[in-house]
Amino acid sequence: MRALVITAPGEAEVREVPVPRARGGEVVVEVEQAGVCGTDLELFHGTLSYVRDGLTTFPIRPGHEWCGRVRSVGAGVDQSWLGRRVVGDTMLGCGRCRRCQSGRHHVCAVRTEIGIRGDQPGALAERLALPASALYAIPEVLSPAAGALVEPGGVALRAVRAAALRGGERVLVLGGGTIGHLCSAFAVAHGATVTVADPRPEALELAGRFGAVGVAPDDLPDEPSFEVVMEASGGPDSAQRAVRLVEPGGHLVLVGLANQPSMVDTRDLVFGDLTVSGLLGASAGLEGVIAWYAAGEVVPDDLVAAVVGLSQVPALFRGERPAQAGSGPKIHVQPSRHG
Repeated sequence: MRALVITAPGEAEVREVPVPRARGGEVVVEVEQAGVCGTDLELFHGTLSYVRDGLTTFPIRPGHEWCGRVRSVGAGVDQSWLGRRVVGDTMLGCGRCRRCQSGRHHVCAVRTEIGIRGDQPGALAERLALPASALYAIPEVLSPAAGALVEPGGVALRAVRAAALRGGERVLVLGGGTIGHLCSAFAVAHGATVTVADPRPEALELAGRFGAVGVAPDDLPDEPSFEVVMEASGGPDSAQRAVRLVEPGGHLVLVGLANQPSMVDTRDLVFGDLTVSGLLGASAGLEGVIAWYAAGEVVPDDLVAAVVGLSQVPALFRGERPAQAGSGPKIHVQPSRHG
């Protein structure tokens, strides 16, 4: 089968690789559609912290945002999975430690992250093997775009849950990328009044499609003005700015990851009596996102600017945007597509 392989920092190619077989407890999924994530770009450039820390080594086969259909099952797996449309958890814990046993497998110290950390190949390939325990069924009604946006949606839904929205709150989302817009969409669906700050006009226009108000960062107020601020830009100075914009007693939710240390004056957190949440991964949000999408309460499809084949992904990694791409921040891949 064909799969994308990052062979070294700055180098990627499509290769013929062996078709995976489902071992005990595993399934093999035919990948319908997969997303190219900012994490994949960091892997390509070698800037991801896991690379620096030796937790990820090359070559690596990326891809962790996907949907597909189960084509084979290994020993011990319920046969009813065969033929079902699914998505999967990226985070695979050891299953034995206290974190895993308490439902925190996404922060297991020895976890594997599909297509990111460890030796579990990712979904930018025609087929993908993974444990059946990581599967979530999705309905046929979901578009391929929505299916492949379940994983980033899980991060966003966790962010909204962390903010404990009850309706009526003023929420600011810093960053109009995929995660930022999904945070905005779920916050709107929870009854909040949402502002998205981003310097790009196309991001501000897209914010309006999800029910938010888009503003340029320079147009934000200088004083605390929002009960909740979600930092989704990953800018190194954005977290400290977020702190200054949260109303006393409010929530600061951190989902963006900067490529360098983000400095925050903890005195501002204390004097503001702020609740601060940092979120890693989508695990606890996946089931909820599927329900929201399936009900049509959040429709994420406008985030996808183009759908390409595997052969075009190396060019994407080098910064080339597909011809005729729309304004959305996300590029999707159909591994079965040639050309």
